[in-house]
Amino acid sequence: MKFTQSLADVIEPAQVEQIMHAIAQSDQIVITTHLSPDGDALGSSLALYHFLKKKGKNARIIVPNSFPYFLRWMKGTGEIDVAEYHPEAARHILLHADLIFSLDYNIPKRIGEMGPMLEASPARKILIDHHPFPGDSFNIVVSHPEISSTSELIFRLLFQAGLYEELTQAEAECIYCGMMTDTGGFTYNSSNPEIFEIISLLLRKQIDKDAIYSQVFHNYSAERFRLLGFTLSQRMEIYPDLHAALIRLSREDQAQFRFNKGDTEGFVNYPLSIRGIIFSTFIREDEGLIKLSFRSQKSFPCNEFAAAFFNGGGHLNASGGEFYGSFEEALHAYAEGLKKYEEILKRSLEAV
Repeated sequence: MKFTQSLADVIEPAQVEQIMHAIAQSDQIVITTHLSPDGDALGSSLALYHFLKKKGKNARIIVPNSFPYFLRWMKGTGEIDVAEYHPEAARHILLHADLIFSLDYNIPKRIGEMGPMLEASPARKILIDHHPFPGDSFNIVVSHPEISSTSELIFRLLFQAGLYEELTQAEAECIYCGMMTDTGGFTYNSSNPEIFEIISLLLRKQIDKDAIYSQVFHNYSAERFRLLGFTLSQRMEIYPDLHAALIRLSREDQAQFRFNKGDTEGFVNYPLSIRGIIFSTFIREDEGLIKLSFRSQKSFPCNEFAAAFFNGGGHLNASGGEFYGSFEEALHAYAEGLKKYEEILKRSLEAV
C-alpha cells in the first residue's frame, strides 16, 4: 500500500538533489560521526549506511571511539570501524573516499583525532547535522538546529527524495532509535507535530517501538544502577536559590563501579525531577578531558551556558560541552557560571 502523507520540505530541494547526485557519482562512501557516538549519531549513520549498501555503494562507517553496549543491537553495528583501535586504517579509508558524510556534528574538532584526517581527505564532504554554528569544511551543509535529531534529518532527506517506499525495517529502526534517544523518549526538543507524523510513517515499516525502547533503556548493568545510586546520594549538589543542580563523578568514583561507556547515560536528567530545579549539570572526568552534559526546563538556555564556559553547545534544553583542565578547575568554572547566570535562572523559573 502506498502512503501519500506529506511533510514540510525542511531540507532545500536543491540540496536533496545535490546529495543524491553526489551519492550516484560516488562508490567509496564514508560516514563519520562525533566522539563517543550516541543513539542519534549511530542511528542516523546506520540508516544512511543501509541505504547506501542497498544502492550498491561501498559504504563504511568510521567512529572516533567506542560506543555504548545498549546500542549494539542495531543492525550493522558489528561492521562499524573504530578509529581509536585502528587509526592508520581509518586514515587510509578517509583519504581514499569519494564522498564523506559528517553526521551529528558541526565542526571537525568534534571527531577528535579524526578531524585532521577528514580535512586532509580530497573527498567531497557533506554535513548533515542539527547543532548550531556549522563549520566551513564541507561542500554541502544541511544544518537545521530546529530539528529534533540528525536521524530525523536523514528520514527527511530520504522522504523528500521520494524514497520512503524503499525504506526498510532496519533503516526505520535506526532512525526511530536516533529520534527517541535524542529527545529523551520524546520528552524534550519534540514539540513539532511532524515528529509524530514521522513516527507514524516509521511504524508502517513494522518497527516495534516498545522493543526498541526496551533495548536501549532496559538494558543496563547492575553496576550502572549502583553507580547511579552513589551519584545521587553522594555526588549531587542542589542550589535551591538558583534552581540548579549538579552531579559529578571523578575517575576514581567511576572505577569503584567498573564503569563502562554509556553507564552514565541519562544521569543528567534525574535532578530535573526535583521540584524547583530547572537546570541540571553532569560533570564527569574522562581520560584527558572533562565531559559535561546539560539539561534544562522552561526557557533557560543551557546551550548558551555550555558555549560560554565549556566550549560546547546544542539545543535550548539539551546540550553538552568539554573542559581541558583539572576536575577541580571544571567545578570552579561551573560555580562561576552559575553566578553569572543567576538572574537568568530566576527569570526562567518564573517564565511560563
